[in-house]
Amino acid sequence: MKVVTIEQMREMERRAVAGGINEDTLMETAGLGVARHVAQLLDGIRGRRVIVLVGPGNNGGDGMVAARYLADWGALITLYMTSARRRDDKFEDCRARRVRVVETSEDPEQWQLGSYLALTDVVLDAVFGIGNDRPLDGDVRRLMAGLHDLRREPARAKLIAVDIPSGINADTGECDDGCFPADVTLTLGAPKVGLFRFPGAAYVGRVETLPIGLPGGADDGIDLDLADASTVRALLPPRPLAAHKGSFGHLAVVAGSRSFVGAAVLAAAGAYRAGAGLVTLAAPETVDRMAAAQLLEQVHLPLAETSDGHVAADAAGAVRELFGRASAAVVGPGLGAAESVRGFLGALLLTEPAIAIPLVIDADGLNALAQSYDWSAKLRAEAVLTPHPGEMSRLLGKPVAEIEADRVATAREAAARWHQVVVLKGAHTVVAAPDGRAALSPFANPALATAGTGDVLAGIIGSLLAQGTAPYDAAVAGVYVHAAAGEAIREEQGDAGLLASDLLSRVPVVLRDLRA
Repeated sequence: MKVVTIEQMREMERRAVAGGINEDTLMETAGLGVARHVAQLLDGIRGRRVIVLVGPGNNGGDGMVAARYLADWGALITLYMTSARRRDDKFEDCRARRVRVVETSEDPEQWQLGSYLALTDVVLDAVFGIGNDRPLDGDVRRLMAGLHDLRREPARAKLIAVDIPSGINADTGECDDGCFPADVTLTLGAPKVGLFRFPGAAYVGRVETLPIGLPGGADDGIDLDLADASTVRALLPPRPLAAHKGSFGHLAVVAGSRSFVGAAVLAAAGAYRAGAGLVTLAAPETVDRMAAAQLLEQVHLPLAETSDGHVAADAAGAVRELFGRASAAVVGPGLGAAESVRGFLGALLLTEPAIAIPLVIDADGLNALAQSYDWSAKLRAEAVLTPHPGEMSRLLGKPVAEIEADRVATAREAAARWHQVVVLKGAHTVVAAPDGRAALSPFANPALATAGTGDVLAGIIGSLLAQGTAPYDAAVAGVYVHAAAGEAIREEQGDAGLLASDLLSRVPVVLRDLRA
């Protein structure tokens, strides 16, 4: 599924009209989709109360089409008209159903609105769509303040935004401080990039995309994807019945130091849980002994270490030999920042001959690269680089604020500059390829903001590489599987308290559900 800018969405609609689909048909399809979603949400619509906040443009028209269908199905509809301008044809269709209409001008203190809100089941925000780029003011600002008050009610109505919550810029994610706080955003035709950019992304709730009848090919030329379940399902490697462990690859995990034993275990366990046939942990001797008790299934390659428990610089040769037997490798989790680590990684990654297997370079592997002059030219391997914003800042020499201001552009810039696949971690993780393709994770989950979750992600991506998945596809699928596992835990236990190890048992369940 493509993620679009305002202009790209308009171009898609122009292509639809040029192909013989008129604007009214698109609006009818959109409104019907919204109405069906509301009916499904309420598990039946007859006798239920719905308030539709109607704006002056096509977004208001979409809302009134939904209102008409809901009225026909037995809902009790109130149109709250926020402007004297409106789509008169859609308005008259609603009036013909004898729906209640309240004009903003007739309710200056919003007493009527308040009384209806106290009894309603659903509020539809159809005030401003993607074309609005001005601040909320006057009656609309007061209206949104009332909805914020409604959020504090224990038995409050569901707040559903049509296409995008009013007050959010659909391109930049900039958000008016009076923005409608949606539970669900029903975005029309294609998700808008502003729904996944903060601060606006904090106001959209769950995003669901409703088809509006755009013809096939309308999104040709758009190179930003949403990594949704249907996309990821097609990327997963097959699991044939006649398989053996060699069928699913051999992953080498080069990780760990005396202070970060868990990073090595989590990366290796994440790889097994994502389907790798064999995982060899290459870790300093002290780490290897401790890790052996925590994960019975891994194969071990103890590495020479320094007195403080870091990998020794001269251990690179042994790991190079391991790479000759492996299908893919993860390098970096928990290695630490010691001088010996930098020497080890320089000898492993930045010297000839080129490494023949694909790599995931994560965490301390990235920090070591950032300290090596012209590292991207010296890196003689096909790699997936997985920085969080702080690591990306060190690699690019840019402030974190600049990176976060446009995460998609930053990831694309890095992928093109380094000629590698880049995973910029964080809320709505971005995956970018050197050829300009990019994908957004649909998930933003504060429960994942805890130590070790990135190590699990590295293991999952490495596992998919070992199973033969191409680097960009492995990164997209790995990011989705990891985040979906976190989302399942969040739904059960909330936004805090997740342990990275909690993800491990969820990963195979997510994979099972995707394949089903």
